[in-house]
Amino acid sequence: MNDSFQKYYRAMQLELKLQAKAKSTVDNYLRALRRVNDLIASPLDQLKEEELKLYFSELVDTYSWSTVKMDRCALSFFYQYVLKREWKWLEIVRIPRVKSLPDILSQDETLLILSHLEKARYRTCLTAIYSMGLRISEGVRIQTGDICKDRMRLHVRNSKGYKDRLVPLPQVTYQMLRDYWVMHRNPLLLFPRYAGKSRSNSKTTLHMDKGGVQSAFKAALADSGLAKQVSVHSLRHSYATHLVEAGV
Repeated sequence: MNDSFQKYYRAMQLELKLQAKAKSTVDNYLRALRRVNDLIASPLDQLKEEELKLYFSELVDTYSWSTVKMDRCALSFFYQYVLKREWKWLEIVRIPRVKSLPDILSQDETLLILSHLEKARYRTCLTAIYSMGLRISEGVRIQTGDICKDRMRLHVRNSKGYKDRLVPLPQVTYQMLRDYWVMHRNPLLLFPRYAGKSRSNSKTTLHMDKGGVQSAFKAALADSGLAKQVSVHSLRHSYATHLVEAGV
């Protein structure tokens, strides 16, 4: 990185932090800024309209629409909050609005996938995600203090948009969570990350990695023999569909 880019990169980091942007947004915006710097010869504060047109034209050919949209938003943010200039070229990229329906699993298909999860931590976490309609980030972050035993509710904290909510906690799921917790007795986390060669997770304050959960789900899906394009997030969609089907 040259000195000019480092200056703007740090300024971008600061502005994103001051606006309390989500970590995923920070990572995506900074990645976009690095990509622009790598592919356009002009300094970031001297970008020409023609260069941006060529940049986005290349981006459309080689990246997904979500990446194109992310880079456009990142540059808009950079101009507005770092350079303090008006962003004039939003019309360069016209993002098509494509609406696709996610694949939905039936209850039997969901149970079939869950039955092929060999490790207790993944089976328990994915069961919790499905039975309570959680996002994967919410599932791996469940803490012991989030469980309201008297009301059979789970307190989901700092969810999307930094909002909290209470969701019903099924008795079967509660028992699974308790049985798994007894295996490690971490005082804080339901799904702690294994630490060190000892594989101990009784004291760590780090929660289980999302990537491991996603890989376990993918392997279980393959073992189940189901020919569906689904992911961990599909469990959340399926949960909502099953509630509607049940008249809830």
